Amino acid sequence: MSKKTKISFVLPESLQEEFKQKVLDDGYDSKGKSRWVSESVEQLLKLKSYPDLVKLNDEMKGFNKLESVVVIKELKDQIDSAIVEIRKNFPSIEGVQSRIFRTAIVQRILLS
Repeated sequence: MSKKTKISFVLPESLQEEFKQKVLDDGYDSKGKSRWVSESVEQLLKLKSYPDLVKLNDEMKGFNKLESVVVIKELKDQIDSAIVEIRKNFPSIEGVQSRIFRTAIVQRILLS
């Protein structure tokens, strides 16, 4: 069994509402939220352009809703590597981990 890690990130309220609705619309129950987000992050990190997409997420404002998900250690390791990669490209970027999650959620909502 893979070790799991809890990760918290912030979302604008409007995105949080859309995200929760999308998880249900996609047929996941409330326990499936972490799986939905994990799949979204995995899809994002497969894209060659993910650092640019995460940088674009800069424009989002009003992060007042805290979300938490549980991810397997392998995905946490991928996220940590992605953070290093993004910081290499954009040294001044802040809150990279939260940005990765927001970007992954937005991309999945937009592409579905």
